[in-house]
Amino acid sequence: MSTRIAFLKGHGTENDFVIVPDPENTVDLSPAAVAALCDRRAGIGGDGVLHVVRSAAHPEARAMAAEAEWFMDYRNGDGSVAEMCGNGVRVFARYLQHAGHVTEGDLAIATRGGVKTVHLAKDGDVTVGMGRARLPEGDVTVSVGERGWPARNVNMGNPHAVAFVDDLSDAGTLYSAPPFSPASAYPDGVNVEFVVDRGPRHVAMRVHERGSGETRSCGTGACAVAVAAARREGADPAVTGSPVTYTVDLPGGTLVITERPDGEIEMTGPAVIVAEGEIDAEWLENAVR
Repeated sequence: MSTRIAFLKGHGTENDFVIVPDPENTVDLSPAAVAALCDRRAGIGGDGVLHVVRSAAHPEARAMAAEAEWFMDYRNGDGSVAEMCGNGVRVFARYLQHAGHVTEGDLAIATRGGVKTVHLAKDGDVTVGMGRARLPEGDVTVSVGERGWPARNVNMGNPHAVAFVDDLSDAGTLYSAPPFSPASAYPDGVNVEFVVDRGPRHVAMRVHERGSGETRSCGTGACAVAVAAARREGADPAVTGSPVTYTVDLPGGTLVITERPDGEIEMTGPAVIVAEGEIDAEWLENAVR
């Protein structure tokens, strides 16, 4: 490991990330190292790490290298590996633009949830093709304290349980993961969204992200919420033949989610690079001991 490791810090609707550029996949990012980097008091601080690797250099992405030059090796703040992160993809794309690897327009990014299409607009917003939602069968319930709510099971490449509540305060502190049942619905844990209505095709949400706790925003969660809201309102585009768009307010900002009749979902929102510097490799080695 080199004496210094380059990093950047970025966020998408205040879902923030430590970005580690590593084109040839030479930096060993163990779970402990990721957790140390994401520590908001003793590290840099972030909801997760965006490890930037060329697809051809990563064993999990080589099969996608012909479609996408770059692989988003995403890790949650606790060091666990995640399939996808919608806000992370936007920030990842902004980094590639910042570093001069891409320009405005369309590009493809490989993730563990498949290859995602991205558009970098001149106005600064980033649109990500998030793929199609899967809606597993079966009833799911989430709870906070003594209260429970039915939840819609939505998979956006990662699992979500979407519960509509009367007030966002019903979610409690979200310091710990809300219990859910049945346990078999989410054997590897789940992201839980609590949602309220704000107006026609307009909702607000809070989220507990698996492996990170409550975050200021969750892109895949916003997509899951829009899908659940459309089904609740009888606005399934596959049935109506018309696209449906929801504005989703999160603590960190606003995302616009559109689901098309073919099932494809697009998410549009901001992505910002706020700082860059170097990590002391000796500090990182000591932090993981």
